[in-house]
Amino acid sequence: MRYDQALNIEDLRQLAVRRLPKIAGDFLEGGAEDDLSLRRNREVFAQIGFRPRTLVDVSARSPAVTLFGKTHAAPFGIAPTGMAGLYAFDADVKLARAAAAANVPFVLSTASLVTMERVMKEGGGTQWFQLYMSKDHPPAQALIERARDAGHDALVVTTDVGVQANREQNARNGFSIPFHMTPSVLWDGLLHPRWLFGVFCRTVLDSGVPRFQNLDTHQGGKIIAKPIGEFRARREALDWNDLRWIRSIWPRKLLVKGVLTPEDALTALECGADGIFVSNHGGRQLDGAVSPLEALPAIRAAVGGRMAIIADSGFRRGADVVKALALGADFCFTGRATLYGAAAGGESGVAHAIALLKREVDRVMALLGCNTVAELNPDLLFCPELNFTAPLRTESLAQMRIV
Repeated sequence: MRYDQALNIEDLRQLAVRRLPKIAGDFLEGGAEDDLSLRRNREVFAQIGFRPRTLVDVSARSPAVTLFGKTHAAPFGIAPTGMAGLYAFDADVKLARAAAAANVPFVLSTASLVTMERVMKEGGGTQWFQLYMSKDHPPAQALIERARDAGHDALVVTTDVGVQANREQNARNGFSIPFHMTPSVLWDGLLHPRWLFGVFCRTVLDSGVPRFQNLDTHQGGKIIAKPIGEFRARREALDWNDLRWIRSIWPRKLLVKGVLTPEDALTALECGADGIFVSNHGGRQLDGAVSPLEALPAIRAAVGGRMAIIADSGFRRGADVVKALALGADFCFTGRATLYGAAAGGESGVAHAIALLKREVDRVMALLGCNTVAELNPDLLFCPELNFTAPLRTESLAQMRIV
């Protein structure tokens, strides 16, 4: 099957996994420890049903959404994904280009294998930068200023990485950064020649051994690669005062990623954040963390209308996006879904993944009897198995959307 024959994201996933060696495939697919949160993210979607309204004229419907003053063609974008270059050569550039062509936002990870300046220049479109930082402010400020000078519209501060997650499968596979081509990985690569020569070897020839290039410094015209230990140093010491400091030096939209409680959402608002990502890091950090959909209603009740509420983690269908929007999200992001497209078909594969999700969102809205995203509300959902921590508020949801 070719990528353009894929009928859904699962088709792209199967094609991608077949093309990747185990070390790369497991890094893409895996979560933390027992994968409880990874599985829960998908299980929650399955527990939510629809209550459609019929005989509604939906001939003029549109899935377009306005966020921070920009209108996007769909209510979802591409989430930040570290090491995306393991799945396709120059994957971050390809992701950005496909997002720009589809008129949806793209978030570049700190852990990109391509410099932010190059992705911004060659990718175009609406680009945000996702920030990993330690307690040491000088290197963080240098990175923030790079993102500002590159022209990113927003800074997304990921806060749920105080310590490194326990990803046991990666440890078993010998996964490390910088990436090492061990004998077992080389053998597996030989069994996947398209990846070995089209991704890994091409990357090495182009820019050297895969590394986090946005963490590099420049001294005397030379690039000095920072060690991974410096990247992770003192992250456990971060607190809300560090976010206040970021707010004081970052002039554009500021978002906090990793929020799962109304208390943290309110604190982010008090610190000057323009929005939050309700996220459990795709099930890759704290195993057992609540799914974003379970957290959304309480967070919407706490801060809805005062800051943008964005959801990610586990989205595979347009119906998943619609459910999150109906529960109170203003926008959604997906990470693995578009990486499957990149691994299966490069930039065209990413574009196909976006098109699949957009068509599904449009179809579900039509079948629900909704012409606009603002019309999506909890009354359209049936979820007796879920115990939400705050009542669903249907009446004011449309008025509380962030534009």
